[in-house]
Amino acid sequence: MPIPDASTLKKRATIIAAMREIVAFDNVIDDIDALRPYESDGLTAYRQPPMLVVLPETVEQVSAVLRWCHREAVRVVPRGSGTSLSGGALPLADAVLLGLGKFKKIIEVDYEERIAVVQPGVTNLAITQAVEGRGFYYAPDPSSQIACSIGGNVAENSGGVHCLKYGLTTNNVLGVELVLMDGEIVRLGGRHLDPAGLDLLGVVVGSEGLLGVVTEVTVRILPKPQTARAILLGFPDAERAGACVAQVIAEGIIPAGMEMMDKPAIHAAEAFVNVGYPLDVGALLIVEVDGPAAECDHLVAEIDRIAGENDAVTRRVSNNDQERLSFWAGRKAAFPAVGRLAPDYYCMDGTIPRRRLPEVLSRMEQLSEEYGLAVANVFHAGDGNLHPLILYDANKPGELAKAEEFGNDILRLCVEVGGVLTGEHGVGVEKRDLMPEMYNEIDLEHQHRLKSAFDPLLLLNPGKVFPQLHRCAEMGRVHVHGGQHRFPEIPRF
Repeated sequence: MPIPDASTLKKRATIIAAMREIVAFDNVIDDIDALRPYESDGLTAYRQPPMLVVLPETVEQVSAVLRWCHREAVRVVPRGSGTSLSGGALPLADAVLLGLGKFKKIIEVDYEERIAVVQPGVTNLAITQAVEGRGFYYAPDPSSQIACSIGGNVAENSGGVHCLKYGLTTNNVLGVELVLMDGEIVRLGGRHLDPAGLDLLGVVVGSEGLLGVVTEVTVRILPKPQTARAILLGFPDAERAGACVAQVIAEGIIPAGMEMMDKPAIHAAEAFVNVGYPLDVGALLIVEVDGPAAECDHLVAEIDRIAGENDAVTRRVSNNDQERLSFWAGRKAAFPAVGRLAPDYYCMDGTIPRRRLPEVLSRMEQLSEEYGLAVANVFHAGDGNLHPLILYDANKPGELAKAEEFGNDILRLCVEVGGVLTGEHGVGVEKRDLMPEMYNEIDLEHQHRLKSAFDPLLLLNPGKVFPQLHRCAEMGRVHVHGGQHRFPEIPRF
């Protein structure tokens, strides 16, 4: 992480006093013990207490906090519910951590326009709960949806088990209210379809808190499908399950969701929720289709046929909604369930072409043997978004470092086969120094320039996304003349 700025730390008391003039006294947290809950996010391997936490309650307060910090050159780290799995909300020792937890109102629901306007602290699941009485729901459904906030979903472009058919956050957000680092309040998008001009909304969704602080989100809500049915398919191994996934998509079928778990994950999930998963299979697919009843019947029959052609040994179709939800219960609880297999696990997030799934799973098994660390696979099979869970024991010296390197090799493998470093968890700190595996100098230069257009002083969420050794030259802090650096012997990405 960036080296703490000594001059900022010296004026901590002044910063605290200034923040208490903007927000309520109790909405500034500066006691060291009270700061502990904010020292990490979902990537708990990395942690450090923030300098202080500020909890604004209005857009005007957010604007005033950012304006003051911009004037005084104080760094700011935005934070939602803290469920990020890539270190995206990891605080800095010399930064104000700006928590949006008090922004939890559903401002408006318009069923005719099929939109909801919500504040960023509203949880993902709360949107669906607010509209389901009228037969609507919000489609993106990450496994952490009971806790993760919509503002964090926007920052990371979160997905979920139904993103295959209905898209990720970026496909379901119509507009945002954004406060820039200098305190300016802007609106991007709105109730309408895509506006003319630059797609700034598309830039902000998935920008990981680097460009501005989201204070309001307009999302698309959808009518609940007439029928939804789930199919539970067991296979002898992950390779044949992967081949089934590829064939389903190749034949033009787009399920509402298609999820896979390998044997360790199956056993952990079944022991955790006891929903009747088969324990004698090497891989499990959960496939859901929705729409008119006749369409669902046809698709279920087609998927059943394809599964048989790929040597499925277990085939169960849900007979009612309760059974369908039970199929999903294990998948939704897979991450906490796997936590029972080892003292610690490291959750990865990479995306690959579907056709390479059998090959990648096989190579991951080889890597597991090489590193001597077990891995449980839980992932969105339909769109190739992998979530390997590397099992380790942080109390054993060197095991965390070994797990990190194992994870790095998985992500390098994803890029090697034509995939990308992340599908929905973001880059954050975790994948920051792997960015050159995927992007060249020109790519990174343009990303830096975009960041600078929104935040010229680089005060918002520093230390995330951009590789450390690349930063100085791209930010103009190293003079480059005629393409030549002053110190060419220094390694650079």
